[in-house]
This record gives sequence, structure tokens and C-alpha cells, in this order.
Amino acid sequence: MYGNPLLGAGYLIQGLRLLLRPGLKRYLMIPLVINILVFSLVGWLGYSQFEAVLDHFLPSSSWLHYFRWILWPLFALTFLIIIFYTFTLIANLLAAPFNGLLAEKVELLLTGKTPPDSHASIAAAVIPALASELRKLLYFLLRALPLLLISFIPGVNIAAPFLWLAFSAWFLAIEYMDYPMGNHGYGFRKQLKELKQRRLTALGFGAGLIILMMIPVLNFAAMPAAVAGATALWCGQDVTKSGD
Repeated sequence: MYGNPLLGAGYLIQGLRLLLRPGLKRYLMIPLVINILVFSLVGWLGYSQFEAVLDHFLPSSSWLHYFRWILWPLFALTFLIIIFYTFTLIANLLAAPFNGLLAEKVELLLTGKTPPDSHASIAAAVIPALASELRKLLYFLLRALPLLLISFIPGVNIAAPFLWLAFSAWFLAIEYMDYPMGNHGYGFRKQLKELKQRRLTALGFGAGLIILMMIPVLNFAAMPAAVAGATALWCGQDVTKSGD
């Protein structure tokens, strides 16, 4: 595999810095607000419903209740993963057209050029953006379901957290690199092909984003920072023309 995970994480940091640049505020406000609202709602629902879900699967009348202290970490991890992906999918589905426009403006800021597949308005970007998000959702489900099953297989489930982390990092890289690459006419399959050639860089970018999403306050800026960082990665390192 080619690439550098530190390079990928570095572009995410650059994305945070880009959010402070003049001329971008109007384009990042809507993704930022969507991120805050969805994160707060999903986080609150997860926190308030966790014990109820645990009681449902491990009722006091069941013999499994006696193993609650052992199974609790597994249920907690699985529940957190579900919350994490629910937030990611909902937030990006709602913000996809705005994220595409943000990627355009970041690229214009960095290179002085507008990407070839830019959209004249948010309305023009809605259908292509939603179609792309649904394609990524299908990709996610086809791989997440086997991982979820592994999480419940004794012995094998020891590896599940590490597999989930690796898959999460990879999927987040796919999610956000889609915006600048899509603005250049790259379809989903072509995006995957190019990212696989720079897998370590993509994994570093996604892993950095996971960490960012766990930091209070900064997690609200994670989505627009990821869009800006992915665009900076694309502009600074065109995966079709250069190596890592």
C-alpha cells in the first residue's frame, strides 16, 4: 500500500485552519449548523436510551443478566458505533449539497480555479449530492453488517473494535473525499480506485477525523473541517497525477 497516514491527518488540520480564512464563512455556516443540531440530537438520544436498550437485550429475568458486567462493554461499543454512524449518515445526507459547494469554494480559494463540475446553485447540487450519498450508504451497509455480526461472535469479537476503527477511518475518507473528487466528475467507483492507491493517506485522514469528532466543541466543526481538509488534500496532492 502507498501513502502516509501522517500526511492524511495533516490535511485535516489544514482543513480546520482553512475554516478561518476570509470568504468561506457564508459557505460553512449551514454545514456547521446541521452538524451541531444532528450531533446534539443523536448524542442526546443515545445517552438517554442506552440503559433502556441494555435492559431490553439483557433483562433482569434473563440468565444473561448475570453476565451483564461482561457484556456491558460490548453493548456499549456497539451502541456507540451505531450512534456514530447514525450521526455521520444523517448529517452528511442533509448537508451534502452544501458540502459540495463548500468544497468548490475551498478549491477556488486554494487554486484560483473553479472545479469543472461546479454547480451554479444549491438547488442544482441537490440531486447529484443525494444520489452520491445513497451510493455511499449502500457501500457502507454491505460492509458494516458483516462487521456487526463479528461483534457478537465469542472470541472473534476481540478483533471487532479494531476492525470497526479501521473501517470507520476508511469510510470517512470515502465520505469526504467524494466532495472535491465529485466536483471533478469522478464517479464512486473511480473514487474508490484512486483512494485505494493511497490507502494509508486516506486511513490517516479518516483516523484523524475520528479523533477530532471525539473532542468537545471541536467536534461541531468536524464536518466542514473534513470537507475543507479533503479538498486541500485533493488540491495539494492530486491522486491521479502524483504520489505520496
